Amino acid sequence: MANAPIKVDPRTDQLITQTAHFLGTSKKDVVDVAVREYIENHREQIHRGVLDALGQLDGTTASSVRLLANLTPGELADIGGVDEPN
Repeated sequence: MANAPIKVDPRTDQLITQTAHFLGTSKKDVVDVAVREYIENHREQIHRGVLDALGQLDGTTASSVRLLANLTPGELADIGGVDEPN
């Protein structure tokens, strides 16, 4: 699997660098463990967000666009709406 670069602010990069140094590991490993722990610690919140997003989808292109663009139905209509495929 190829590595995907991520960008963090300089202060966070400094914390990652120092942590990796003092733990005797790589920055990649520090970020990997931190992200996995964060996701595990927020699993319920993530699950609720997924269920909320799914509840907003009704099978139409418009509902997908509204969800992805964070628009209300009125806001989507104001910018021209979405043509639904037949």
